[in-house]
Amino acid sequence: MPLLRSSLVSSNDNFARDISSLHETFSNEIASAEKSSVSLTERNGYPDSIYLNAANIFQGIRNEKPQDKILVKYGSGPFPALPDFKDEQFQRLSYELAFSALKYQDVLEDILIDSGIYPIQSISDDLTSLVVVMLYDLQDRKFEARYIDEEEETIAEVQEVENHLYSLKTKLAAALARCRIKHDALSIEHILPETIRRQEQRASALPLYAWVNTLKTSLEEVHSSLKREGFTKVESVSNLDGCTYCLDTHCEDVLIFPSILKEQLLNSELFTNQKLSLQDKSRSLAVHSVKALLNMDDDILVAHMGSWLTLAHMSILTNQETSKVFVCGVKSVAKEAELKDLFARMECKNIEMLHEDFTDIEPTDHKLQKVKVILLLPRCSGLGVSNPIEFILKEHEDAELLRDLSQGSVAEEKLNVLAQQQLKELTHAMHFSKVQAVVYCTCSIYSEENEAVVNKALASGAEGAKAQLYKLSPPVLPLCCKSEITSADNFFKLEPSDISNSCFIAVLARERDPSESVSVKDVLARAAAKGLLEGIDFAKPPKREEKKKKKQKITQSKAATKEAVIQSRIQEFLDRELKPNNIDSDSSVSNIIASSSQTVNQTNGSIHLKKTTKPLSNSSLPVMAKNTPTSSSMQKVYERQRNIRKPKSEDKVMILKPVEIVLPPVMFPYFNPQGNKSQISANHYYYRWVGTKSGPYGLVSPSSSKKLIKSKEPSLSSAAKHPRPWL
Repeated sequence: MPLLRSSLVSSNDNFARDISSLHETFSNEIASAEKSSVSLTERNGYPDSIYLNAANIFQGIRNEKPQDKILVKYGSGPFPALPDFKDEQFQRLSYELAFSALKYQDVLEDILIDSGIYPIQSISDDLTSLVVVMLYDLQDRKFEARYIDEEEETIAEVQEVENHLYSLKTKLAAALARCRIKHDALSIEHILPETIRRQEQRASALPLYAWVNTLKTSLEEVHSSLKREGFTKVESVSNLDGCTYCLDTHCEDVLIFPSILKEQLLNSELFTNQKLSLQDKSRSLAVHSVKALLNMDDDILVAHMGSWLTLAHMSILTNQETSKVFVCGVKSVAKEAELKDLFARMECKNIEMLHEDFTDIEPTDHKLQKVKVILLLPRCSGLGVSNPIEFILKEHEDAELLRDLSQGSVAEEKLNVLAQQQLKELTHAMHFSKVQAVVYCTCSIYSEENEAVVNKALASGAEGAKAQLYKLSPPVLPLCCKSEITSADNFFKLEPSDISNSCFIAVLARERDPSESVSVKDVLARAAAKGLLEGIDFAKPPKREEKKKKKQKITQSKAATKEAVIQSRIQEFLDRELKPNNIDSDSSVSNIIASSSQTVNQTNGSIHLKKTTKPLSNSSLPVMAKNTPTSSSMQKVYERQRNIRKPKSEDKVMILKPVEIVLPPVMFPYFNPQGNKSQISANHYYYRWVGTKSGPYGLVSPSSSKKLIKSKEPSLSSAAKHPRPWL
């Protein structure tokens, strides 16, 4: 009986666990379905607006055939009622669908003709682009019906074309099978050229590159945030798997993530708060190459608008207070306002937008006289980019590039046109006389757009006869190895691979003028850009320098205070000593003070006095005579003081305080009945105060003894009676 009861309890527990697991599974599926509506859209078709946008894009980039080979006729213009993109994701899906239809344009046209459904009597030629786009999606869904959301707004033209194609799906599937047999292809993908298939494979495995916005966070904080979100840091790209990331091998502020984490990253706090930004690595390499050439307060000119992320990254790497980043070609007022808002969220404050195109700007423009480096990212073929859709959307490139990329090569005529425009822009950049370097960067694999353009520009002598000549300089990247830069040409090149797109960088730098002076701060700025001074912030002085400046200020203030105290003590002494004798002290005091002040000022500039170990405790100081002897007479006095006889043991020598000023050899008597003993320097001379019977004032005689002897009773017989003690 107990055994039966325990088995029932165990069975109930297992049943409860199964129910809990099943409930959890259903909950996860529901949450996944709600979270990834895009994936659901991709499996079951797209909304009507995406089909219409894709058809319009395809209409502008489709391959046009010669008149004698035209079998399918297209309309001559865009669709009249084109809706706006709902968001960035809808825009990306529209471009991807249009690009897929473009790659298979010849195959899709053959299917339409072979199936016998073309020409379509009920559909005009203006909708042929829509027919081709929707035919590609229909065969991609294995001719299954499209899922349509009840809340989705439908478009009449899309509904008409879809109904017609779906009603003839059997004929279309048969035509597709015959096409595959004709090309001996297992699937429609195998009909594409080998170069296109390799490109698609690279695109699917290409990792994500993200740079850190150091204006809003630090690399250490990003590491901590990623760790809290469940990410693990690995050593290299080859170790990326799941929620992992690694550091880039060229740029210290760039992180690398697996491509499958894109949606998760875009929804994370680091990306929504603009602390991390996804961008192709080639652009990070370009801005870091510019940074290595900058001095502390240099301006930068970016020749093309391109991606606003490139401008933000360039701004972040510069000094926000002393440098400016100019960008050309922002012609729309609405676009300018949008960009200002984006840069404000990124905390970039030194970006200034110009409405003119780069080639229309005069090199003598007064606003650009502090520009020392030009970043040139010209329009190129982009054949070294594995994912052209991302490249076009991020860099705001012309969609016509997809026409060449869909074929896996660029026509020679088109390549020559691009190279001529690149050469024109590069030579124009070399005409800016104040500019010291030009960074030229492309994503092309053709030497006609890379080495050939740079060499032609250098040979043209565009810098002018009076300016310093340009020469190739190896790009400087924080973590770059010298072996990665071709030693013969000083170019930096990355070939397209599974871990990166293609990148070509050339740095044209002027030969430095020997007469040009380089400041220390500029040398330090370049050293920091090259990674030689890690951890030093040049926007603020080092702590040691700050402490040194504070100490200097305190010393100066103490010196001023000390001089004021000396003047006041001189005044007190004269008032006390001269008052009983009815001497007209107004003029004499002022003369003595003026003479003393002048002597002190002259002395401070040339002589550093030795400080006493203890501060002065007296309320008065001796005053110097107005007539100052020459240096030769001073030397005589010093010699006389050394050779004078020693005082007798019964002489009373009063302890006097050391005098701070050494130059004047003659001093008024100094008497301190309550003086304290102090450590006395051998370089100071002290005097004895001895009263006389002849007058109220005693005379001064120097003491040659280095030791001060204090006697109990004063002796008047030992008083010095030199008639003129100041000689």
